[in-house]
Amino acid sequence: MKRTWLLFAQAVTVLLAAYFVVATLKPEWLSRRTTSLGGVVSVIEAPATGSTPAAPGSLASAAKKASPAVVSINTSKAAQRNPRSNDPWFRFFFGDQAGEQPQVGLGSGVIVSSDGYILTNNHVVEGADEIEVTLNDSRHVRAKVVGTDPDTDLAVLKVELDKLPVITLGNSDALQVGDQVLAIGNPFGVGQTVTSGIVSALGRNQLGINTFENFIQTDAAINPGNSGGALIDISGNLEGINTAIYSRSGGSMGIGFAIPVSTAKQVLEDIVRDGKVTRGWIGVEPSDLSPELAETFGVKADKGVIITGVLQAGPAAKAGIRPGDVITGVGAKKIDNVQELLTAVAGLKPGSAARFALQRGGDKMELDVTSGLRPKTPIRRAPAAPETE
Repeated sequence: MKRTWLLFAQAVTVLLAAYFVVATLKPEWLSRRTTSLGGVVSVIEAPATGSTPAAPGSLASAAKKASPAVVSINTSKAAQRNPRSNDPWFRFFFGDQAGEQPQVGLGSGVIVSSDGYILTNNHVVEGADEIEVTLNDSRHVRAKVVGTDPDTDLAVLKVELDKLPVITLGNSDALQVGDQVLAIGNPFGVGQTVTSGIVSALGRNQLGINTFENFIQTDAAINPGNSGGALIDISGNLEGINTAIYSRSGGSMGIGFAIPVSTAKQVLEDIVRDGKVTRGWIGVEPSDLSPELAETFGVKADKGVIITGVLQAGPAAKAGIRPGDVITGVGAKKIDNVQELLTAVAGLKPGSAARFALQRGGDKMELDVTSGLRPKTPIRRAPAAPETE
């Protein structure tokens, strides 16, 4: 009997010691409770404490802030009837194709105004007969196209709904390589998806995607259906409109491109105000300066953009710019490559004069050039030769 009592006392002592250690080092273990589910299995549940705080380093707050303003866009285009479909022989061999299904498309968009304005890509809505927007709260509504800008691959839509969630515009000019970003959209139509990554590069151009290129490159996964969606920073602010990916498989390979919000904002303002985007134009054919071109034209400049052709009676010709001149600045902006010249000239107001810094031979000079209105250009889907600016 004495031996049994001694064993009991020792067991109690060990259990009390274990309880003291757990209560000191892991008190949360004691706050959990065990619940029996119909007598089948017992599970451990944490006590109800309201909303669960985000884990350290979590980007949940950014996603929660921006996601409601990112929409899914579904488009449809009537099937085009074959012009030979009325030919009896054609119908004999290929059947009656009158019942062909309409073409459908999928993309994303971002609500940027409580008035119902939505930014997306031009290629998402191009040629569409019907556009339907689905909000994150499952509301559906038809949208109309306010205006498009193929040169930047942007489009502005308008919906008529109340209590719209609106995204906050960020400052893409302040982005740095290495900054964390999130991509939000509707890839492959699976539903709204958030992916994370960093800014891999800035100012990507000469990709042959758009006429005006100044892309933010990111490794946040972007897939088909993400086009027109949001690229946001860790504060949930819009930094870019996801546009394109580099891929050999059709899916994400870690190289995606977004149009900076600074560009998108300017396009949005022009389209809402005028229904279109107007840009400056001076009528020259520019090329990046190379030793060979410098030698050919006898110029001693080592920086800038060399003009290899000037449109007769165009704004540049009227101002005195000649083939062989090297443009080094437009207004207060320094010019080092063709893309910078295209962007600087496009930003000029048609009919207004701007000071151009250039070098002719070994002489530096300045000329005032009154820009004209840039003519419409076709959308480029593949790399092409430099077009006339």
